[in-house]
Amino acid sequence: MNIGFDAKRAFQNRTGLGNYSRTLIRSLAEYYPQHQYFLFAPRLKPLFQPPPGMQSIQPEKALHRWLRPVWRGRWVVDDLKRHHIGLYHGLSAELPSGIRKSGIKSVVTMHDLIFERYPEQYNPIDVFTYRKKAQYACRQADQVIAISEQTKQDLIEFYHIPAERITVAYQSCDPSFMQLHSKEAISGMLARYNLPQQYFLYVGSVIERKNLLGITKAMALLKGKLDLPLVVLGDGRKYKEEVKSYLRATGLAEKVIWLNETGRFAFEDLPALYQGAAALLYPSVFEGFGIPILEALWCRTPVITSQGSCFLETGGDAAFYVDPYQPATIAEAMERVVADPALAEGMRERGVAHAQRFTVEKCAAAVMKVYESI
Repeated sequence: MNIGFDAKRAFQNRTGLGNYSRTLIRSLAEYYPQHQYFLFAPRLKPLFQPPPGMQSIQPEKALHRWLRPVWRGRWVVDDLKRHHIGLYHGLSAELPSGIRKSGIKSVVTMHDLIFERYPEQYNPIDVFTYRKKAQYACRQADQVIAISEQTKQDLIEFYHIPAERITVAYQSCDPSFMQLHSKEAISGMLARYNLPQQYFLYVGSVIERKNLLGITKAMALLKGKLDLPLVVLGDGRKYKEEVKSYLRATGLAEKVIWLNETGRFAFEDLPALYQGAAALLYPSVFEGFGIPILEALWCRTPVITSQGSCFLETGGDAAFYVDPYQPATIAEAMERVVADPALAEGMRERGVAHAQRFTVEKCAAAVMKVYESI
């Protein structure tokens, strides 16, 4: 079968949607080489090097190159026909207009509907755009993939998509997180970035929903008792300034290291950064899956995350669950994980065991089963 992908995010997005796209494309090519795979992308960037033999298709006509977003959202259907695509997978909540009329089978992956649950945290125009694209994709697709049960329930609640049209196919993460690094290698990486040998870790965008301010309030409660610094890998704007203002007011500004402000952090060093951390702090209010949790589990790093949402799905019995609205519960978890080596070791062991549910092979198999069902 000729399988096409909307590969924009694979080539252009360094974070969640891009990592999902790259990992899934590579794993399908590895475990199901009997199929032909085609990547349809407005632009090709060196961020992604496709597996050998995989074709990458860009807009060819002058008008299509000039209006690349329109090509991706509409005109790409003609290119799908030209390459005899039997199934097209929108990897990031979008499908091109006219896909159903073309006769080409389609699947769309829905990552979350956070903009529906927390519209006040988004620009109203963005909410309108996201909603229009997501609703169209869900209604036109032959089958919808949700990356968690939480996302499936949101699709049913907000868009009234029939449950039988939604399949939960969990995502995996880059296999590099499954490789353990020696203490010497971790120490060397930390020295290269001028980082401390002991620290808590935060990975993700610095936005209100992800609750970095809650972490800093927990740090304030622990001041004088547990003064481990926090390494932040992620960036933001208005909310980041709010966090910085709080840190200055509480005398904690020197206790937070903003990696994005010290230069570009190499993705290949991220597993070692996880593995050197006392714990990953991820008290987000809501997520579709929470990929940093899975990355940390594979890295055998204790995880402190939130109750509710999708977090129990991703963290299983390995994580320490807190109330994200109560900094005291975050502080208690931070203190216990550092003070109790047996607790931390148990979290590591249970974490890597739970992560076996999300291997690249299992995740690829779940997606291929969806393809074969239509």
